[in-house]
Amino acid sequence: MAVPEKGALAPDFELPRDGGGSVRLSSLRGKPVVLYFYPKDDTSGCTVEAVDFSTRKPDFEALGATILGVSPDSVKKHDKFKCKHELTIDLLSDTEKEVIQAYGLWVEKSMYGRKYMGVERSTFLIDAEGVIAEAWVKVKIPGHVDAVLESLKKLVQPA
Repeated sequence: MAVPEKGALAPDFELPRDGGGSVRLSSLRGKPVVLYFYPKDDTSGCTVEAVDFSTRKPDFEALGATILGVSPDSVKKHDKFKCKHELTIDLLSDTEKEVIQAYGLWVEKSMYGRKYMGVERSTFLIDAEGVIAEAWVKVKIPGHVDAVLESLKKLVQPA
């Protein structure tokens, strides 16, 4: 699957979440959603990104947005990750990688000359109608959360 582009309807899904229960993307219509995909709980980059989103969560909520993090980790791993780092954002478990694949983010990666399949770190800003307003693929973490917040401000408070 190709990565959905700006202007496309965000692929709908329902996934189990940390702490129990599940989240269906379409049930969040009416307000913006920040949907970010990351490779693995409790690794350095993923931890920094999750802590950054958690720290700025009140700023996103003030603009009406929900933040959802998705990785192939289990709900149990998400619960440990959230507890260890005092994360406040919702983490969704895609152990079958169906949603990750629907968003075109299960890709061949290379590290130290070794090729393997993994999640392409990416973020989607989805508007209140479920349309992708902005997409960041191959995210570099420094400054990323601020960039997403700026795009959200433009989305909900047009000049």
